[in-house]
Amino acid sequence: MSIHIIIDGYNLIRQSKSLSALDRQDLQLGREALLDMLSAYKKIKRHTVTVVFDGTNAPPFSQHKDRIKGINVKFSRRGESADAVIKRMAAKLREKALVVSSDLDVIHFAGSRGSATIDSPGFEEKMSMAAYMDTKGMDGEEAVGWVPTTKKKGPDRRLSKRQRRSRVKIKKL
Repeated sequence: MSIHIIIDGYNLIRQSKSLSALDRQDLQLGREALLDMLSAYKKIKRHTVTVVFDGTNAPPFSQHKDRIKGINVKFSRRGESADAVIKRMAAKLREKALVVSSDLDVIHFAGSRGSATIDSPGFEEKMSMAAYMDTKGMDGEEAVGWVPTTKKKGPDRRLSKRQRRSRVKIKKL
């Protein structure tokens, strides 16, 4: 199953230590640094990635939809927030979407529509881990060191079907 990652762009930039420093210098620098990070991540993981930014801070002469370095970039329309665009996309894609945001309203809405969610710092950590493992030539299973076994450990608490699906999507990051 293919995952479509929908990212709240300014939320991720302002939650990140490295990107927020660039964002304070110039808004365009922060956006470009984020797109560079995401394009490197996309080369490793091959997921469809869409970044949504608020249109009020859009660069002049920008379209509302664009594709930069293999990343889909959307700017919200005048009078519309990026959160509204993300919610609309999450409602449309449902189980196929993974929403990256630290905004609780967006997370709850996407989760209620069946989309998996992850907070911005958690996603940034997943991106850096993927880049690290790629430079070391490691595969995901090698890093974990898990060996299949039939031995039971702990009480038998099973997550709900929605939580299990969400966990599978996040592991694919």
